[in-house]
Amino acid sequence: MATVTSEPEAPTVDAELIADSTEAALRMQLGTSTREDIDARTRAVTRQLTQLLAQGLDADEDAEVTGLFRQGYRLLERVSRPTKQTAAFNAFFYMRDVANLARRLLWIYIESSRHAT
Repeated sequence: MATVTSEPEAPTVDAELIADSTEAALRMQLGTSTREDIDARTRAVTRQLTQLLAQGLDADEDAEVTGLFRQGYRLLERVSRPTKQTAAFNAFFYMRDVANLARRLLWIYIESSRHAT
């Protein structure tokens, strides 16, 4: 007898938290942000980007969403992430790139949630 397994559901997304977090990241200024602040916000927005990518968002059905997913996976690769040796300037713009992409995927997530109901 064969068993049917289903894919585990992606964790739920706290859209308001992600919106607030990415907004805070994008409001940060390089000249007034410490490296510790940049690193902390980067950890938050990369976690949130990972949550959004786990949603799927019909990426297989939409070329634009597929492109965004590719960007997200590239940003999350270890070789792309800033290290302690990375200049603050580069770490700051990496954080902004992740926050911008997370916001775009969040908008798609919200729109797809509206259409699903």
